[in-house]
Amino acid sequence: MDETVAEYIRRTVLKIPRDEIKTMLQKWGFLSEEQLQTLNFRQMKDNISQEVVQLCEENSADIKQAAVLDIIYNHIYQNKRMWSVYQMKKSGEELEYFDITDFKKKFKGRLRSALKNVTITFKEYEDNAIWIRVAWGTPCKKPNQYKPSYVVYHSQTPYVFISASVLKSNLPLLCQALIVASNYHDIREMELRSHSLNSLKDIVFKRYSQNFQTYSPKPLQGGTVEPASADKRIVQENRSEKERIHRLNLEIFGSGPQPKLEFAQYKLETMFKSAPKMGVLDKKEPFRCLVKFSSPHLLESLKSLAPAGMADAPLSPLLTCIPHKARNYFKIRDKKGLYPENFVSP
Repeated sequence: MDETVAEYIRRTVLKIPRDEIKTMLQKWGFLSEEQLQTLNFRQMKDNISQEVVQLCEENSADIKQAAVLDIIYNHIYQNKRMWSVYQMKKSGEELEYFDITDFKKKFKGRLRSALKNVTITFKEYEDNAIWIRVAWGTPCKKPNQYKPSYVVYHSQTPYVFISASVLKSNLPLLCQALIVASNYHDIREMELRSHSLNSLKDIVFKRYSQNFQTYSPKPLQGGTVEPASADKRIVQENRSEKERIHRLNLEIFGSGPQPKLEFAQYKLETMFKSAPKMGVLDKKEPFRCLVKFSSPHLLESLKSLAPAGMADAPLSPLLTCIPHKARNYFKIRDKKGLYPENFVSP
């Protein structure tokens, strides 16, 4: 077994928590059950990793087997990576039968025609997800196994989730291979990013429940005792306003937890309106800007704005339509004439 392969396997084992090493090696399936029984999982992790390498040498492991173990690790600990969503498009609406063998062949062929030194590994999961690991090299250097790109593609959908390597220059090659292999003709980044891959899937696949004007307001429970001298009308107005905000929040966001989204981006275009005498704008050119939102939990942050008194209720559709309109790239205009152009995220 090559020394670089042995070192990569050793480092991968070291990343795994001690109490999960045996389970993950069993999922890997490269070592037999008899070989696993010879391992002492109670010793230091460094010693465990050395013993695993020795067993892999007996089985003549290569970089492809090592890459499969790495995919298994990243599938379990997928939140350690930052994921971006990409949407592919076809020229027509026709549905085609998906052939995984043909997909793999086209993907490898396209990528290797552009770059010879590349390691490509696939692993299929039960939810129709194909995990792809690509380690990049150069014409003069072998692939760097420690800075790979990861791709998660759900067959029969136009969505791809990519966690890119440091070498962003390889991203166009990766996107070209994806559209060729999946028989699409275009791919664009949706500017939705998060460490939570499952939350991104919930958004684009519409897999989380929300309420839409189905909530009947109920009196808020609890609260402080009203002073005898308090103005009852002010107290009632405050209570009614809180109930209104609570109801609108439920209609927009639902009662359940929000998908964990950490980044969203808008391309906005609007027209300024001013009195003719002011002469602010001589030309009727639209104003364009790029607006970025980032937060450890963006949707929950937006949900808390109105109850915290930091924004009026209901929130602007430009803020609340992220989970509802994630599938669209096209222009959607609101009442004020402000709309996202090429509608990248909401």
